[in-house]
Amino acid sequence: MADRLSSLDTSFLHLEDAATPMHVGSVMVFDAPARGFDYESLVTLISERIAHVPRYRQRIKTVPGGLANPVWVDDKHFDMSYHVRRSALPRPGSDEQLEELVARIQPRPLDRSRPLWEVYLVEGLAEDRFAIITKSHHSLVDGISAVDIGNVLVDGNPTGVDGIHTAWRARPEPGGVELVVGALTEAVRTPSQVVETVQHGIADVGKTIGKVATVAGDVLSTIARVSARPAPESPLNATVGRARRYVMVGTDLDDYRTVRTRLGQGSFADEVTVNDVILATIAGAFRSWLLTRGESVYPGTTIRAMVPVSVHSGEDPPTGAQMTACFVDLPVGEPGPSMRLHQIAFSMRQQMEGGSGRAVSADTLAGLGGFAPPTMHALGARLGGMVSKRLYNVVITNVPGPQTPLYAAGARMVSTYPVTPLGRGQALSIGLTSYDGGVYYGLYADRDAMPDADVLGRGVVDALHELLEAPRVGTR
Repeated sequence: MADRLSSLDTSFLHLEDAATPMHVGSVMVFDAPARGFDYESLVTLISERIAHVPRYRQRIKTVPGGLANPVWVDDKHFDMSYHVRRSALPRPGSDEQLEELVARIQPRPLDRSRPLWEVYLVEGLAEDRFAIITKSHHSLVDGISAVDIGNVLVDGNPTGVDGIHTAWRARPEPGGVELVVGALTEAVRTPSQVVETVQHGIADVGKTIGKVATVAGDVLSTIARVSARPAPESPLNATVGRARRYVMVGTDLDDYRTVRTRLGQGSFADEVTVNDVILATIAGAFRSWLLTRGESVYPGTTIRAMVPVSVHSGEDPPTGAQMTACFVDLPVGEPGPSMRLHQIAFSMRQQMEGGSGRAVSADTLAGLGGFAPPTMHALGARLGGMVSKRLYNVVITNVPGPQTPLYAAGARMVSTYPVTPLGRGQALSIGLTSYDGGVYYGLYADRDAMPDADVLGRGVVDALHELLEAPRVGTR
């Protein structure tokens, strides 16, 4: 019997429209290896790797009459050359040109008649580099049957030799009668769900999320307790169009550790985390961005971020299996960078130690497993899609990655930037991944609502320097 989409995954299909496509992505930048890296190398790599993830050769098929959620079926016309594409920048291509290319590629909806993913090889980057841009639909990346395509492209093998060759043949596609019989069989087991689907339609997102609550109840109850009040008004909440801007910001992980050690001395020594420093950096960037815009900023001004957080001890990136969803009011009205940091650390500690901040396993959190950064960014974006947009201003997904080099067919990855989607009324999303000594931000914004997204990107760098030079709380 064909695998059926969950109610959550089906809801993402119905929530999607031309202005808010429901896919996540990444921008991975590589140094070209001595033997070179070309389109054929990428096609060969992906052909080998997706043998372990059959979902990447499957498409979605609906059930006649809407009797049940759609199912995954093998795409008998699967065409690798359609999904793996080639582009180039005029040499020597700059990071700004790459950002503009990403901003044009990412908003394009994926073709639902085919497997829901795309990969682009971008050649011509300066300093003998190239980039790989990925796109994977929310409904595909469930973390159980399939991980994000970016998760299978890289590994720790610098030789680039897999030696994995598998023959693939599409299984027969179920016909309409078989799909109806399967739906009716499930109706015998769970009649209330089918009746609800037929009567109300899966497009009723409220009903859909209600079903998801039976699977991820711990997550939803955590959200409800933390955010009982609406988010503050913010220019980050605006009507979203089809065009995007994308900004990449690279920083050093050691800088955040330095801030944590220096500003976290004394009574806060065991309470300030690297994640707190990152959020304080973003708060400082938002403060300067608002002031540049001429917005009113007063001592009580805040921006509420929804932050899926890994639960771990110490400052090193975790390899553990737990996350919790937190809502953090970033104190952008506070002029002192040290005080901003300690206010954020206190807020995070309250949530993590209180009943609403207990650790929630990633399997419970939207039913996902797997901990590679691309898949975990998909986790955070899926969680954002489950929550009312009135409860937060921006989603910030901060995913710790490996601190050793990764490779794609022998090409060393030098940086990786997430692309997390925008929801309705959300003008900005922020994803960041720590990798091999760096912390890499991807700012994905509506083109019209945030024409100054690059100003916010520069603000991240300035805010980090401000924290590095800031006096400790209680000193002059």
